[in-house]
Formats: sequence, structure tokens, C-alpha cells
Amino acid sequence: MPPASPYLVPGFYDRALAEGRHRDIVGGRWDETGRAQMALLQAEGLRPHHRLLDVGAGSLRLGCRAVPWLAPGNYWATDASRALMLRGRATEMAEPERLPEDYLIEDTEFAFPGVPQDIDFILAFAVFTHLPTAFLAVALANARARFPGVQAFLFTVFFGPEGHGPHRQDDGVVTHAARPPYHVTRAGLSRVVAEAGFDMAIRDLRLPRGQRLIRATIS
Repeated sequence: MPPASPYLVPGFYDRALAEGRHRDIVGGRWDETGRAQMALLQAEGLRPHHRLLDVGAGSLRLGCRAVPWLAPGNYWATDASRALMLRGRATEMAEPERLPEDYLIEDTEFAFPGVPQDIDFILAFAVFTHLPTAFLAVALANARARFPGVQAFLFTVFFGPEGHGPHRQDDGVVTHAARPPYHVTRAGLSRVVAEAGFDMAIRDLRLPRGQRLIRATIS
């Protein structure tokens, strides 16, 4: 059986970093997507004094923009590969010293180890489009327990119909119910979010590749 995500293939990150593909493996559209991430956070209420957790931060496509804008010490990041985040810190940030290395935390289980409890906003952009819904359920449940004052957990999904067939998104991407890139039904997503103790709002933003932004707030 193939892995549930290409990011789970053994050696994936090592090969990509060795080939200098730290931008490519986070989905391409580097500048467009980074701008979209920053704009949506600001539209959802992020301000420089807030503490932001960037889940699935990759090579810091968002981080290289958010760190200079946020007050010092207010950006934290997790990813399955700390080496990927460190590569982004070294090559993509104008002032890497503004982001301490210990703010970049390897986390393969969405347990958020070492992240302070007083996080205000969480963003997981194009993370759960590449993983089965069970990973989202775990991330939401752990966030609910770890960050009691979080104002919003923002994440993106692809929506699709009931059933197991492929679905072509408006942006042309073909998504699937049981293999990446994944789509979910609105009813199924609503159940997962509610079971984790959050309320859900679907935003009408047009995001890269046709993703939809979800804002989850503690019930």
C-alpha cells in the first residue's frame, strides 16, 4: 500500500534538500502562496502583538514574511522536517537571527511539543490537503487541549462530493477521497471540527489551487 502522503515516504526530505528543492516541495507558487497566507491572517485579525503558530511551516514561505511583521518572539513553527525549516531560515529570511532556531520544532504527530500555551492564532496552510482526515482530527484535539486561549485555528481543505471518485476543483486540481491530494465533504468536516470542540466557519476566499479556508474557534 502506498504511503498516505508523499511527505511520509522515507528519505523524501533528505533527497529534496540535497537537490536544493526546499521551495518546490512545499507546493510551488512560493511568492503567490506566501502573500496569500499573510493576507488571510491579517484579514482574520492577526496583529503584530499576537503569537502565531505556523503548522506545516515547511521552508518558511510564510515565516519569512511573518517574522519581520510580528513583534519579536511571536512566531513559532512546526513541521515534519526540522531540517527543512532550518534551510528556509538560512536561505529565505533577510534577518534569520530574528527567528531563534529553537522556535522551529519538528513534530510528526501534531502534538505541538515545546510550543508555549499562549498561542493566539494557528495556521495550517495546505497541510491537511495532503493527509487523511484523521490527522486533522488529531491536530484539532491537541490544539484544543494545548492552547486554551487560541482565537482561531485556520486551515485549508479541498471540498468534494460523497463517494470515492476523483473530483476536479475549480483551479484544475484533481482531488480524491482516499489518496492525496485529499478532499472532504462539508458534512464530514463539520463533524470532525465539532468533535474536537470547535465551531467552524467557511471563508469564501479564492486561494491557490482552489483550496478553501476554514476558521475553527473554540466552542
